[in-house]
Amino acid sequence: MAVSTKNEKRPRIGVVALQGDYAAHLQAIEVAGGDAFPVRTAEDVAGADGLILPGGESTTIGRLMARYGLDTAISEAARQGTPIFGTCAGMILLASRIARGEKQGGQPTLGLMDIGVARNAFGRQVDSFEANIDAPCVTDAPASGQHAEPVRGVFIRAPYIEESGPEVDILARFEDKVVLARQGNLLASAFHPELTGDTRVHRYFLRMIGTSSAEDKNGDE
Repeated sequence: MAVSTKNEKRPRIGVVALQGDYAAHLQAIEVAGGDAFPVRTAEDVAGADGLILPGGESTTIGRLMARYGLDTAISEAARQGTPIFGTCAGMILLASRIARGEKQGGQPTLGLMDIGVARNAFGRQVDSFEANIDAPCVTDAPASGQHAEPVRGVFIRAPYIEESGPEVDILARFEDKVVLARQGNLLASAFHPELTGDTRVHRYFLRMIGTSSAEDKNGDE
């Protein structure tokens, strides 16, 4: 079920499209009720109501972002309240620190979210797996007395959050490891919701954009 757009403007979601699985995010956002477009330059960032940092190779994406000035543009957008959603490699890029598994030569990060991330914490590519994740905050409200259906997560060389600051809300765990968290306008997922056909996490992100817009209007009053 897509986000209702009756008499509403569909939010424009920019997906960083330098490397990784950005195409799946573009499709998921369209199904969820947004208008998705690829982001490859700093100028593209200015036209986005929300941004997604996809999975892929975090070091490569980080270096390409720096090369094209996207790191500065995205950091400024975040400071201005633009919602940003990072999945897998995107979670690493949002982190303020690498708690474990830092790559030789350093891991570029944006340092936006008060989390310490363990890289490749669930194993190598051959250890990839799928699992159900209980995430009541992001699932659609069930009928009275019914349990919310879990979110299906795909873990591919996935990180997890090993430590977090007081302003970080933990939204979901898997085997006692934090795999979904939010800090204000920032959302981070260790798994890939875009690969499952289940758009509830993306719909939650779209709702964050509506909340952010409302807060901006209230702040102007």
